[in-house]
Amino acid sequence: MTRLTGDALRLTVFIGESDTWHHKPLFSEIVHRAHHAGLAGASVFRGVEGFGASSRVHTTRLLSLSEDLPVAIVVIDSADRIRAFLPQLDELVAEGLVILDPVEVIRYVGRTEQS
Repeated sequence: MTRLTGDALRLTVFIGESDTWHHKPLFSEIVHRAHHAGLAGASVFRGVEGFGASSRVHTTRLLSLSEDLPVAIVVIDSADRIRAFLPQLDELVAEGLVILDPVEVIRYVGRTEQS
């Protein structure tokens, strides 16, 4: 059973939904690398509207359908483990925003395997 409590870092990566890595979604590559690195967990959140450095607004509104909605990948783990993962993001993220926030984990308990 995995447990994480106390001080930690939240890594958030903001990219576009259409960003790719070797013809696969970039957000999927980041999640799989975080899993392979043994990080506590990763989640991908799809935005409904937003803009970034390009200043172009992307939205899900019917009259202006976008194929490049904003996506946020959030990973939380100890500071050492998150910082050790950052070089992989240097390789993967050509355009986007990567931020770190200190957080306090109150409760994180992994599921137990059921037979």
